[in-house]
Amino acid sequence: MSTPVSSIRNLGPAVEAACHKAGIHSAEELRALGADETYTRLLRSGTRPHFIGYYVLVMGLQGRPWNDCKGKEKAELRARFDALKAKTLTPKVNATNELEAWLDKIGVIEKSAL
Repeated sequence: MSTPVSSIRNLGPAVEAACHKAGIHSAEELRALGADETYTRLLRSGTRPHFIGYYVLVMGLQGRPWNDCKGKEKAELRARFDALKAKTLTPKVNATNELEAWLDKIGVIEKSAL
């Protein structure tokens, strides 16, 4: 039997719906993934990045109130959040250049047109 995502402290129906959209359907699955992988999946499924949402998730998985995050711990979580966001949302390549290179390879674009 699975437990709803919203059974985790600090996480309500909106987070549960976002998790379902990201393919995470239970509290057990979310706990197994951990905060960083869960948040990565949320971002990839269209959730807008928001630092408070990230640290609320981290605190909830630790069984702590969302507003318990302060000082050095909060600064360290901010660095993790920024790195996670940059890694997840930064395009790996310029899509236009990749498309043009592929079209050139199959002979659709003349070399002089590039």
